[in-house]
Amino acid sequence: MFVNQREAVGRHLLKTKRWANSVGLLLALVACAALPARAQNTFSSGSTGADGAFSPTTNQTIVVPDSGVFNFTTVTVPSGITITFARNTSNKPLTILASGDVVISGNVNLDGKTGNSNGSGGTGGPGGFSGGAGGYGFDQSFSGIPGDGPGGGGGGIGGASVNPPGYGGGAGYSTAGGTGFGGSGGVNSGQGGARYGAVTVLPLIGGSGGGGGAATANTRGSAGGGGGGAILIASSTSITINGNILARGGAGDNQTCSTGPGGGGSGGAVRLIANTVKGGGSIQVNGGSGTGCFSGQSSGNGGQGFVRVEAFDYSALTTSTSPAGIISFALPHPVTVSNAPSLRIASVGGVNAPASPIGSLQGVPDIVVPTTTTNPMTVALEGANLPVGTVVQVTLTPSRGNRTSVQSSALTGTEAASTASASLSLPTGVSVISASAVIDLTSKADPLFMDGERVNRIEVAAVFGGASEVTYVTQSGRRIKRVSN
Repeated sequence: MFVNQREAVGRHLLKTKRWANSVGLLLALVACAALPARAQNTFSSGSTGADGAFSPTTNQTIVVPDSGVFNFTTVTVPSGITITFARNTSNKPLTILASGDVVISGNVNLDGKTGNSNGSGGTGGPGGFSGGAGGYGFDQSFSGIPGDGPGGGGGGIGGASVNPPGYGGGAGYSTAGGTGFGGSGGVNSGQGGARYGAVTVLPLIGGSGGGGGAATANTRGSAGGGGGGAILIASSTSITINGNILARGGAGDNQTCSTGPGGGGSGGAVRLIANTVKGGGSIQVNGGSGTGCFSGQSSGNGGQGFVRVEAFDYSALTTSTSPAGIISFALPHPVTVSNAPSLRIASVGGVNAPASPIGSLQGVPDIVVPTTTTNPMTVALEGANLPVGTVVQVTLTPSRGNRTSVQSSALTGTEAASTASASLSLPTGVSVISASAVIDLTSKADPLFMDGERVNRIEVAAVFGGASEVTYVTQSGRRIKRVSN
């Protein structure tokens, strides 16, 4: 198998919020890189075994380590035991590496949470994104906040004179999220979140959050559900699933029938890699449900996630998936990819972005741009392993209002390290800024082939606090993705 790049696309997300004297920007990025699987007789997970054997005897909630990675010798989750993994402060997806057998007879849970009754969005599972907060009529912030993540559902539109208040949109992932539909044909409701990701589950990223519902005067809209988490389990021997792996999106909340309900979070992602994968359990990556009070009216449902199995032998795998048929199969690919193309937003309005941005519409801003900084502002971009001359598209999505897009200057420097800038006007309120770049490789003398097909382009993407991702798109339209840390 031969690989030769033809096109790359990068996408990066950023959040903004304006207070009385400042504009807060919450940063988020992800870049992807795709490489082919190498045919081989055996697969090695690369586990160091430093964390020993994992064999719990009681139900536990375990916070994902800062690195996002456990290095076990063996993993055994007995029947009747539930292990719930909670996100860490940087919201890393969960990677479990084992040098020996992995046997899951109980439950491994990375579900996103339901929208909270206090109007705050449900928390996503590890590597997943939080749901949007409900609108708040008491301080005139009537409209619901969009859900976090690249497929976040839109917030419902509200106001003192808006009747009925809009319903939150469901988040997207492997499928688009549902648009809210309540009263008056849903004209005030949030749009469903867009599709993103790939069947290869590269990069390893979870589901997005559902949009918050809108409010009227002196009310509070309901919150969106969190996205399901993302988990990679790799064993140098075998993986047996007789229990359940759960990475479902959280349901939208519905406090009263006089305000807008929140949209559902999208399902998460599960990737299994071993020489042998077997068992008859279940893997569930359903999107969270929308909700409503009246027949035919509901906030948007969350889209479904991804399930990926990579093994030389999966003949004894009878595990069911929910939704049915969501699973895809391949020979083992590398757990991570080196030298991946990447794209990041380095600064906005002269204020540097942090090394590990949170990039959440629901959280504390990563950077604050003083209101004395006039529009339009400069968005500084940095690329790595991207061709010089690439033009980046920068898009601003406000919490309330329409999206706007501009193009950057061409990347300059070297392929290993390049820079560009764009000029963008920041509105008041909360916004997300995304950056994407498409690299046309059709003029290359040496064509790129993957899995026997010529590759026409590569897509490089950036997502909230995530790693770099690359997607190879073949002539037939197949999309093959990879991730790097």
